[in-house]
Amino acid sequence: MTKCALVAIGGNSLIVDSTQPDIPHQWDAIRKTCKHLVDMVETGWQLIVTHGNGPQAGFILRRSELAAHEVFALPLDIVVADTQGGIGYMLQQALYNEVYSRGMSRSVVAIITQTLVDEQDPAFQHPSKPIGAFLSEVEARAFEAQGWPIMEDAGRGWRRMVASPKPLAILEAPIITTLLAANHIVIAAGGGGIPVVQNPQGELRGIKGVYAVVDKDRASSLLAEQLGVDLFVISTGVEFVALHYNTPQQRNLTRVTAGELAGYLAAGHFGAGSMAPKIEAVLAFVQKSGKPALITDPDHITQALAGKTGTWIVPG
Repeated sequence: MTKCALVAIGGNSLIVDSTQPDIPHQWDAIRKTCKHLVDMVETGWQLIVTHGNGPQAGFILRRSELAAHEVFALPLDIVVADTQGGIGYMLQQALYNEVYSRGMSRSVVAIITQTLVDEQDPAFQHPSKPIGAFLSEVEARAFEAQGWPIMEDAGRGWRRMVASPKPLAILEAPIITTLLAANHIVIAAGGGGIPVVQNPQGELRGIKGVYAVVDKDRASSLLAEQLGVDLFVISTGVEFVALHYNTPQQRNLTRVTAGELAGYLAAGHFGAGSMAPKIEAVLAFVQKSGKPALITDPDHITQALAGKTGTWIVPG
């Protein structure tokens, strides 16, 4: 029986060096990541790929702000849709070319994905999701003066913040299931999906976009659960999840139960703006599905799947 994995790739898979965020360098990073993804396909995995969009969404917003005297501004739901299309295209092409170069017969499709959220979610009153590039405090305070919520992000700089409501359902999940059944590699839920809410009558045919960003890892976890995948992988900037990260006491976790990891999370081992959302996402998947999850960086996905590295989270 074919094994199915959902792989959520983070910003490091798209922009490796923050000083070189331009499109040619994004292409280089994406092609490298796609080699590792196709390694999975070549060893028998059916694949769904999700991706982040934080820096790219920030770039689009900044262009919109700079051009406001010339052209109309873009609402955030359209910005998320734009990044799904642009990044989805790059992943689709890179995956297709890598598959073709290996003589394999697989098609790749990127699907614009909407994520249902609750219009009354408390997150709308407490923006917490960073968007855009890292800023100096001077730059951040200038945005604050324009009405943007700002926050220091895990000691790495300042970021603008938007609401991040909890994802309730990935609306295109049934379509993705059909595409997987036809043996396609599917790219979906980019940037967490476009956040939408139902009309007051609760009819799904009456939905609308809202000014928010859904956390990519939480949406990926939900989609993995909806699709019933065998493995949920978060590809991020580190080879292992670690306790006491970046200190002399750092301890890498190689295999940990969901219960143990939940304890470490409750003890405050993981940064709210960095690793904590990923830990929450894998815990939600493992605890609800009873299936494993894996966290590692793009370069080590193949070795991690062989049990040689990475952090495995298992039920229990």
